Amino acid sequence: MISPFYYLLNNDCIHSRGKIIPADLEAKIIESKQKGHFPLYVNATAGTTVYGAFDPIDEMADICEKYNIWLHVDAAWGGGLLMSRKHRHKMNGIERADSVTWNPHKMMGVLLQCSAILLKEKGILQGCNQMCAGYLFQQDKQYDISYDTGDKAIQCGRHVDIFKFWLMWKAKGTVGFEQQINKCLELSEYLYSKICNREDFEMVFKGEPEHTNVCFWYIPPSLRSMPAGQERQEKLHKVAPKIKALMMESGTTMVGYQPQGDKANFFRMVISNPASTKSDIDFLVEEIERLGQDL
Repeated sequence: MISPFYYLLNNDCIHSRGKIIPADLEAKIIESKQKGHFPLYVNATAGTTVYGAFDPIDEMADICEKYNIWLHVDAAWGGGLLMSRKHRHKMNGIERADSVTWNPHKMMGVLLQCSAILLKEKGILQGCNQMCAGYLFQQDKQYDISYDTGDKAIQCGRHVDIFKFWLMWKAKGTVGFEQQINKCLELSEYLYSKICNREDFEMVFKGEPEHTNVCFWYIPPSLRSMPAGQERQEKLHKVAPKIKALMMESGTTMVGYQPQGDKANFFRMVISNPASTKSDIDFLVEEIERLGQDL
């Protein structure tokens, strides 16, 4: 019996900041094997959707090698940090993964849609997907048919996404991408430090964010003296949606919000546009306070 990866990675394996805890992961693998299951796949995330957290890939790779388990890294959001010498250490060990997914359209600014999947084993995509349809993919062409992508992917005739990334890389260069990414990270650090110094804002978790995801609550005056408890939680849960609605009505700015587990709705500011400035961040903070002052 084969156990799916989510059997291994339940909430017991996840740190409060959204990272997998390697020791707990290994314990779950052992537990699964003792029950007669055969865990075959572990998913590490480089830049989670909500917190922007980076799993400890190197330590997870050690465990996967020990138990002969496929290690996949979802770097859809965080993969762009590979371009930054300052931040790429957050993805240490990614070269040990059996497969990696990456969406340059998310952090790199490449046109939608641009997704890539990288695999260590050559030919595996073709082996899994090829239909050998002779009427589509003739084998006797005058050029190297290994460049034909159609028979290597489920989408068949869809345009090659990665070509968009290649063109932009040629235009910007690695240094251009590095500067773009570093600026976005610097702006997120600026927002974090700005919020930490204000009594009317509260971070969702302690410590500086690893990516450009900055998760925080705005605490209106009516809630600042209210003791922690169910009533305060319920009232706080309504704050972000109300402010978001006012933002939309006024047309001044737009920031996403969401709950996470038992946490009340919080703002999740994600910075991916290198054209943003510190004055934009200043405006955002002041606008949230202005709109939420009377809630």
